[in-house]
Amino acid sequence: MKIFCSPSIYSYVLLFFLGNILFFQNKIFAQKQIEHNPEKTNSPYFWVKSKNKNVDALPLKETSAKVNIAGTIADVVVTQVYENTGKETLEAMYVFPASTRCAVYAMKMKVGEKTLIAKVEERKKARETYENAKQEGKTTSLLEQQNPNVFQMNVANILPKDVIVVELRYTELLVPQESVYEFVYPTVVAPRYSETLASNATPDEKWVANPYTKEGEKPFYTFNFSAQINAGMPIQEVALTSHKNEIKFAGKETALAKITEKDGGNRDVILRYKLAGGKIQSGLLFYENEQAVASGENKIGESGISEKFFMLMMQPPAKPKIDEVPPREYVFIVDVSGSMHGFPLGVSKTLLRELIGNLRPTDKFNVMLFESSNQMLSPESMTATKENIEKAIEVIDQQRGGGGTRLLPALENAFNFKETKDYSRSFVVVTDGFITVEREVFDLIRQKLNQANLFAFGIGSSVNRYLIEGMANVGMGEPFIVTNEKEAQKVGKRFLDYVQMPVLTRINVSYEGFEVYDIEPQNVGDIFVERPIIIQGKYRGKPKGKIIITGKSGLNDYKQEINVNQFANYAQQGNQALPYLWARTKIRLLDDYNKLAVGYAYASYDTERMQETINNNPENASRIKTVTELGLKYNLLTAYTSFVAVDDEVRNPNGKNTKVQQVLPLPSGVSNNALGTTDEVVIQSYKKTDKRARLPKNKNVQTFSPTYNATAGETLKVTKSKGKKQNEVAETEKISNDKISNDVESKDVMTAKEELEKPILLESPVTFQGEETAWIAFVSSNKKYPQSAVNAGKEGEIEISFVVEKDGSISHIKVISKKIGYGLEDEAIRILKLSDTQKLWLPATKNGKAIKKHHQVKIVFALTK
Repeated sequence: MKIFCSPSIYSYVLLFFLGNILFFQNKIFAQKQIEHNPEKTNSPYFWVKSKNKNVDALPLKETSAKVNIAGTIADVVVTQVYENTGKETLEAMYVFPASTRCAVYAMKMKVGEKTLIAKVEERKKARETYENAKQEGKTTSLLEQQNPNVFQMNVANILPKDVIVVELRYTELLVPQESVYEFVYPTVVAPRYSETLASNATPDEKWVANPYTKEGEKPFYTFNFSAQINAGMPIQEVALTSHKNEIKFAGKETALAKITEKDGGNRDVILRYKLAGGKIQSGLLFYENEQAVASGENKIGESGISEKFFMLMMQPPAKPKIDEVPPREYVFIVDVSGSMHGFPLGVSKTLLRELIGNLRPTDKFNVMLFESSNQMLSPESMTATKENIEKAIEVIDQQRGGGGTRLLPALENAFNFKETKDYSRSFVVVTDGFITVEREVFDLIRQKLNQANLFAFGIGSSVNRYLIEGMANVGMGEPFIVTNEKEAQKVGKRFLDYVQMPVLTRINVSYEGFEVYDIEPQNVGDIFVERPIIIQGKYRGKPKGKIIITGKSGLNDYKQEINVNQFANYAQQGNQALPYLWARTKIRLLDDYNKLAVGYAYASYDTERMQETINNNPENASRIKTVTELGLKYNLLTAYTSFVAVDDEVRNPNGKNTKVQQVLPLPSGVSNNALGTTDEVVIQSYKKTDKRARLPKNKNVQTFSPTYNATAGETLKVTKSKGKKQNEVAETEKISNDKISNDVESKDVMTAKEELEKPILLESPVTFQGEETAWIAFVSSNKKYPQSAVNAGKEGEIEISFVVEKDGSISHIKVISKKIGYGLEDEAIRILKLSDTQKLWLPATKNGKAIKKHHQVKIVFALTK
């Protein structure tokens, strides 16, 4: 499936397909009153260093990962080192990512020379244990799951000069694709776009409001990574593509990889390897857990129940030839929001040119671009002719990135869009996934699955893999990740090869003489790519008999028999991870990709609310009970079970802690636009133990952070500072980020002085027809490319500044971009003046009254290739 969505695309799409009709529709829509919520959302923000030397605002000094890969199973030890170099006792909160498939099975905390093994408890109970220990002055740590790929570590009572080391362990199954094994270690949680009001955010949502450094700034902590691959078979090649590294071989079957850069904690670590001859690890693995005792050291469960586990990995047949392929319709849904600005959008364009440019003439396609709003390129899908493909690519090339990431409304509109009769329909979603409504998206896809297949492309150095993998999982498709422009063409080709013909369909698995139960997955879906069939489960008695797999490969019947006895004598050593992997797979299917209202209640620590929600959702409550029991039995971190460690010694008798939220780096390649727009800025500051910014001492206020909290219509309170020390600082201050022309009357411009004198209500900024898409449509409908520029092959962006007067007229027009010439600047000014003649600009307002306001626009001139 392919779908694209974006304001810019709208405009150009309008130009090619909707023309003036859509223009007037946008005009009418723009005239509707826009309602603004006066309360800020639960959103990320830029960090400004505190001047309080008594507090170490950055207690995380080091994070490292040590990976041991044995066969196809990775065991990972993550170490976090916290150090308090300040003079106050701290509570550190650190949000960090992990693989969506990982099973976290152990945690321990080291305080000085003392090592404490963490216990797994129900989430609410674990939080209570942690809070009680914190109040009692005991050093304690708590590990919670906020999303399947987002964890939060809290460490309390870190005394001055303390060094606290927290170590957690997880295991993960590596599944090869086209004979290539890939291990990904995510390093940073990217900022998430959230529409939830701060006051309504549940405890499991509040992690989104996290501080970030600015674009290009290095992480404030060091990062180390090393991996040892013991393949069990000769290794052909190893590549660590994401970071500077050293790779050494210690024999034909063993390789060592190490990252050499200490500030690489701002992008995913991607380690790939291939076995000699393109082989893959296949066969049966067994593990018998006869005397299980929970100790956090590779042992399972507290019950001591004897359980036996197996895992089958079987190579499917080679891809058949294309004999009969039904006609296909692809709808590309493309993210062009602010977080995609720059590198991610550039990679997206390369990918889309590859995908759309290689469609077959018998295919049909459409493109939806989305950010805060969304629009289809054409009223109905188009035949993949050369002309239509060029028009679509031109529209995509115009995108620059802006607005919020509103994927859910885009998908809703895509599913409601007119489909092509008798065509096999597929949606292709292209995004970085920086959203917080993952489960709502999964729920929608699951409900609409009979209408279309869905494939997901994650673009960027630190994509939200939980969303990308989840959409593909519930959409019965396949996730694709592109981390750099070089990969776009290769991954795009793999996708096109992938969707042309399934490798194996109508798959059935049966067991003869092998007594199995608790099998996952219960049904095996179609396989579109050369990757193994993986089946996990439990068995009784001795491993014997046969596993029989049948299906359809192209036009031919397929059958494969696995003799269980052949693998029965394989050593159990090294297979201790099988129970963890089985339980994590079970949890993934039950909980990860389901919108469970009860789950939010479990995370709220509100007993009354939790019981009420459970009573109203008995089916979901039963499912969550099962997940909770799995977490407790198999010693696993889940949405409803957490790890908590407590030192018995009372080290801080008064129990007071200064809370410090660990600052995260923006992922490599992600621009400041990921945290908001450039029109306004929110300055936030707190008590002197946690300041982010002070009020400026003069009118020339420095802008430091556009954030999602900069919501138009927000009522802002400002407290006047007292004395030179400014003991009291503004709780929140909003100012304009525009450079005001000297010709604009000063009384119409907000200053820091005015901010101090009274509360301010910003009702709306300058708008054109109320939506950016209407401006782009207007430009597309009226732009005349100068022939001299066409002859010279000149193209580029013309940026113009101007002032919108109180009556909506414009003045002080000035080109501020570098001159291109050949009539392009003159044409851009003509278009802007035409918009003024038609009175299409709406002035900014303050306190309900129109004001003069400086504004800027860009007009893009691009020649069709």
